[in-house]
Amino acid sequence: MQRTKTNVDQYLSRLGDPVMTAMDAIITGALPGRSRTLWTGVFWGGTEQEIIGYADIVQSRPRGPAVEWFAVGLARQKNHYSLYVNAVEDGRYLSKAYAERLGRVKAGAAAITFKDADAFDRAVLVEMLRHVDRLTP
Repeated sequence: MQRTKTNVDQYLSRLGDPVMTAMDAIITGALPGRSRTLWTGVFWGGTEQEIIGYADIVQSRPRGPAVEWFAVGLARQKNHYSLYVNAVEDGRYLSKAYAERLGRVKAGAAAITFKDADAFDRAVLVEMLRHVDRLTP
């Protein structure tokens, strides 16, 4: 995946997707002053992706050098949306720690899938995002 220079507001306007726009507003509100960048390229599993990344981080990997990445990512998939949460506390991804309280979502290690913005308990989503903000430089 590569960071692009594409303006995220223009990207969202071009998509014309109200769920992406609503989620972007929630995320940027919970992560004030943090970076917001469109990433494109081949993602896990070999699929071509466009992901809005929020809050640049440097993420260590078990094998190989650390990589530039994002603390939170938002992507539209074919049949759902994905929220990537790359923050860990006490060895546990925050997506898993908050999973039971987030609402009608599926939470994996670092990915939360959902059908629409109303699937989330917004107060809990914002709580988790602010927790991410505290954990990431």
